[in-house]
Amino acid sequence: MTTRKPKKSSREDHTLKAFNGIRNMLFHNEIAPGQKIVYTDLAKRLDMSPTPVIQALKWLEFQGIVRREPNRGYFTEPISLKEVQEIYEMRELLELSLLPKIINNLDESGIRTLKQALEEHRNASSRVYLNERLLKDMDFHLTLASLSGCTVQQKILKDLFDLLYLKYRGSVLFVNFMDTVDKAHRDIFDAVTRRNIESARAVLSAHITEVKQHVLEGLSRMIAEKEDSVF
Repeated sequence: MTTRKPKKSSREDHTLKAFNGIRNMLFHNEIAPGQKIVYTDLAKRLDMSPTPVIQALKWLEFQGIVRREPNRGYFTEPISLKEVQEIYEMRELLELSLLPKIINNLDESGIRTLKQALEEHRNASSRVYLNERLLKDMDFHLTLASLSGCTVQQKILKDLFDLLYLKYRGSVLFVNFMDTVDKAHRDIFDAVTRRNIESARAVLSAHITEVKQHVLEGLSRMIAEKEDSVF
C-alpha cells in the first residue's frame, strides 16, 4: 500500500506566496531597513487578503529578518555591524568545517555539479543585474556545502545568506565588488577538485574574510552618510 503525501491547503499556498513576495521586496530593496511594514499595503501589492501576509511576516520574524512590536506592528530590523560580523564569522566556521566531508565525498557527479554552479556564477558576473549575480554567488556556496551531505549545516548556511541578502540588502552592499568573487570561486573549485584540504581552507577563508571586510566597510559608509544627512 502506497502512502500519499498530504496536499498543501489553499491557506498554506497563499502564505507561501506572500512569504516569497515579501522576500522578493526585501531582496530588491523595496522595503528599507528600520521601516514599519504596513501589512495592509503589502496585501494590496501582492493582491491577496491580509491573513496570509500576516502569517508570512510571522515566518520572517522567526528568521530574525523582521520584528514585531506589541501594539505597533511589524518593522524591518535596523542595520547592525556586530550582527553582520557575526554572520560572516559563523559562515567561515561552518563552511570550513564541511570541507573534509566535501572532499571525502567528491566524485565525478559532484565535480560536474560544482563546475556548473561555478560557470553559472561566471556567466552572471558578465551581466549588469547585480541581484542575479548575488543569487549565483549564494548558489555556489550552497552547492559546495551540499556535497558534504550535511543537511542541517546546509539549512543553517541558507539562513545566514537570507539574513545577509534580505535584512542587509545585498544589492546595496556588494556594488562594484562581485567581479573579484569569480576568481575566488575558481580558486576554491580548483583546490577542492585537487582534494587539497589545506589549500581549500586557505582560499575559502581568505574569500569569506575579504567579502566580510568589504561589506562592513560598505555598511559603515552607509551609516555615516545617514548620520551626516540628519544634520
